[in-house]
Amino acid sequence: MSDSSTPSPHEPPPHAHRDSLRAGMRAGIPFATAAFVLAISFGVLAEPVIGGVAAIVMSGAVFAGSSQFAAVAVLGGGGGALAASVAGLLLNLRYVPMGIAIAPWVGGSRRRRALTGQTMIDFSWAAASRGEGRFDPSFMIGATIPSYPVWVIGTVLGVAAGGAIGNPEALGLDALFPAFFLALLVAGELRSRDGRIAAAIGAVIAFALIPVAPAGVPVIAATAAALIGLRRRGTSDTGEAPPAAAGGER
Repeated sequence: MSDSSTPSPHEPPPHAHRDSLRAGMRAGIPFATAAFVLAISFGVLAEPVIGGVAAIVMSGAVFAGSSQFAAVAVLGGGGGALAASVAGLLLNLRYVPMGIAIAPWVGGSRRRRALTGQTMIDFSWAAASRGEGRFDPSFMIGATIPSYPVWVIGTVLGVAAGGAIGNPEALGLDALFPAFFLALLVAGELRSRDGRIAAAIGAVIAFALIPVAPAGVPVIAATAAALIGLRRRGTSDTGEAPPAAAGGER
């Protein structure tokens, strides 16, 4: 693959890039603090399901809170590895339209654009939006930087704490899985008409399948309702900024 550069018409001067990067890092610190707490809870809950080493490796390699919680929830509910993988994959498909939206604002070589895409999490992507379809990729990178190390460290601490706790359900920590996704739903998706429609359809699908389908299948099937939002989130020629995604790290 050639490493040809594709200049962006919106490429800022070097000093603006540095300023945006620093501003993004400052904006990302409060979010990283919240992510740290969430990562600890993930480690606590994931340790008895997939083991401590696997939980830490998942946080380091995947770095996608929503899909990690979904995968462990499916496995904890008796679903297989395939169902857990598909659930995580479907949740992360939202990054396709998000990447399309920010792509015109990312210049440089293919390698640079690919690395920039790897820094995209829900919070940093939304924070980098400047309205009317405009994005600041440098700000997005800076906003993500504080979150990665605390996500991995928090998982490590959670795994250690999970081993000491023994049974997270005794403390009600198992409720964090549904609470996490409910918070994502209420904080972001229910603010738009498409989000409310998708949530209603997804709920109907899940409730209909829970009594008859194997563990994990209702979650996977319900995510199909989110496809209704692609017609708006994947459209960049309207001049409107895509709705801000909410939630934790990726």
